[in-house]
Parts: sequence; structure tokens; C-alpha cells
Amino acid sequence: MSRRARGLVGGALAFAVLTLVVTTGRAQHQGHGTAAPAATPADAGSRKITMEELHQSGGVPRGWKFALPSGDPAKGRELFAELECFKCHAIQGESFPQGTAAPDAKNVGPALTGMGGMHPAEYFAESILSPNAVIIDGPGFTGPDGKSIMPSYADSLSVVQLVDLVAFLKSLTSGGGHQHGAAAAVKSEGDYTVRLEYRVGDQGPGDHAGHAGHGAPGAAAPGHLMVFVSDRVSGEPVPYLPVTATIRAAGAPARVVKLSPMVGRQGFHYGGNVVLPAGAHTITLVIRPATMPVMDSARGRFAKPVTVVFERSPVFER
Repeated sequence: MSRRARGLVGGALAFAVLTLVVTTGRAQHQGHGTAAPAATPADAGSRKITMEELHQSGGVPRGWKFALPSGDPAKGRELFAELECFKCHAIQGESFPQGTAAPDAKNVGPALTGMGGMHPAEYFAESILSPNAVIIDGPGFTGPDGKSIMPSYADSLSVVQLVDLVAFLKSLTSGGGHQHGAAAAVKSEGDYTVRLEYRVGDQGPGDHAGHAGHGAPGAAAPGHLMVFVSDRVSGEPVPYLPVTATIRAAGAPARVVKLSPMVGRQGFHYGGNVVLPAGAHTITLVIRPATMPVMDSARGRFAKPVTVVFERSPVFER
């Protein structure tokens, strides 16, 4: 494949991390003899923490996770074409100029159609920079040496190019792909971060709800609906919450499913075996106040009902 912008991404990433540390350090040390500046729109996603709390949790806030900055999908698509990634990765509905380059049949990789909803941005970034960090065993993923057939672009992309390319990959949310049930969706409401996931063939205890509707027109295969509820501040799972899901689809009566706290391969979640409609539908989650005691330090939190609505397209396990 051709390469662009030969500047080392390692150096650029180090600069970006240094900038993040300096910026964070300034924010954390505000007030040392000076008044803190007024909040700006850039502060919208910020978290406040004391230096003591930072040290107690190992130098980073509880639940901390580095998030890749937002990029430009249009510029990412241009870079995808310039790097001739289309020689190895097909995308349904996309047309790239082939020029004189023929598709690389020997090293063809997985199709990227619909891949944007399957993985978080950071997973794509790691796959581009360090493809051997996670190796999927199978044709189109590994070579005779057992390593990934995907080349590393760690020495070819600037940070800006990386985030733009990832933004393009994240924009690929329609169509097929190696899908594992409906793509996980994440929203933040009230005191919670809520992730909704549906997996066909991965049912929870009991299968009465999962088998309801077998043979009904427009019904898909049964699966397990999982709702992961975590503290918006700490990122820790929040147990003992009454959670219900209302499933609505055109031409069908609404169904209300009580989700139970359970533990599975995906960790602690609120789940239930259901049959989701084959067409577009909405899932409305209602999280009611916590039924367990709340400590004084968290007084006022987890006490208000929260409603989260997910609009979903038909994507099911193959």
C-alpha cells in the first residue's frame, strides 16, 4: 500500500499526551493563588477531582479511560482511498477509484461494511497502529506465521490522520459485516451511562421469554437483551436498580420486559430473553430509583427515575 505523511505517530502521540497532561495539570492546579477561569463550552465533558482522590486511585480518576478525539469522516475517507485500503477491505455501497492497482487477493482482509457499530473508536485505532495487539484467528485475519496480515501504520500517520481515519470507520454503521446481534449503543442520562446490547443465541437463565413469538410474522430469532448501567462519574456498575424495557415497532403492540440483574460472560448487567422485531424498532428503558441504601457521600444520586430511548435497525446474528 502507498504511505502518506511519514512523520512518526509515536512522536505525535507523545506530544498529544504531553498536551493532555499539561492541560489536565493546569485544570487540577487551578486555584493555587488564582481564581479559576469561567467555564467555557470546552468544559462540558470535564470531571472535577481533588489531587488526593487522583493519588488514591493510582494517578488517574476512577473509571478513567483515554478516549480518542473526534475526527473528520470525510477526510478519513480520502485517506482510506489514498492508502488504497479498499484493496484489502471491501465496503458495500462505497466506490473507490481502482486506478492501476488490482485488489490484493492474497492478503484480503475482512469487509468493513457496518463495522462502525461493532467496535469502539479506540479498538480501530489500536488495529491500525498495532494490528498484532489483538489477533483474530481465521482466514482474512492471520497469515501463515500466525500474525495479523494487517500492516502497521504507526510510522505513517499523524495523530490527526489517525483520528480522521477512525472517524470514517466509525461512520460505517449501515449494511452487513461480521455482526454479533445488534450493535451495542451507549447513552448517558442522569447519574448513569447506559449500554444496550442484544446477542442472538446467548440467552440468560430460562428461555420462556426468549421463545415467545417463535414463528410469528416479522419476528427474529430469540436472543438476550443486556443493559449495562454504570455510574456516570466512576464508571462502576450500579446494582439493585429496577429496570424495564418497552419494545415498540410499527403495527405491533408494545411489549414491556422486566430486566433482572445477572452475571454472564459480558459481566454484570440487567437482562432478559426476548425476540426483537425484524424491522426498525425502539427500546425504551426506564431505570427507577435504587432499592439499596445510598451513603451520605452519594446522597441525592440514584434517586431519580431515568428514561433512555434507543432507536434500532434490524441487525441480527448470522
